[in-house]
Amino acid sequence: MTRGTLGKVTRRADQGFTYLGLMIVLAIIGVAAAGTLQMGAVLQRHAAEEELLAIGLEFHEALKSYAHANVGVGGAAPHRLEDLVRDPRYPNPKRHLRRVPADPLTGQVSWGIILGPDGQSIVGIHSLSQDRPIKIANFPLIFQGFEAKPSYADWIFTANPE
Repeated sequence: MTRGTLGKVTRRADQGFTYLGLMIVLAIIGVAAAGTLQMGAVLQRHAAEEELLAIGLEFHEALKSYAHANVGVGGAAPHRLEDLVRDPRYPNPKRHLRRVPADPLTGQVSWGIILGPDGQSIVGIHSLSQDRPIKIANFPLIFQGFEAKPSYADWIFTANPE
């Protein structure tokens, strides 16, 4: 071999190792990015879950307020969720909720409704999401019944959380 040929072979080998090193670095970056995205999705779902509990507490308070607001006026439970925003039993607006919030898990302003024995009055609401909850224990006392529930749809928010 001549002196010039040996230099070309060494340079090509160096380029191959550089290319292999670059591929390994890109693979490591890809794995790290995928892990970061997955962790981000879990954190986002956890935040939506906490928001659902806060909204559920608002519904609990609104249903309780509706039931206690001058019971003799007619009906202790609303017939529509909008009745919590503007109580139809009064000529002047009486609000138990500022607005019907969107379900943080589905992004829709639609909720599962639990009807009372009369089949018309709303006694509870729940998310329409069938996803499995991240939180399965250590709920606040008012939501103790949510422990180990298989889906968010099983988290039912009522005026009396027995």
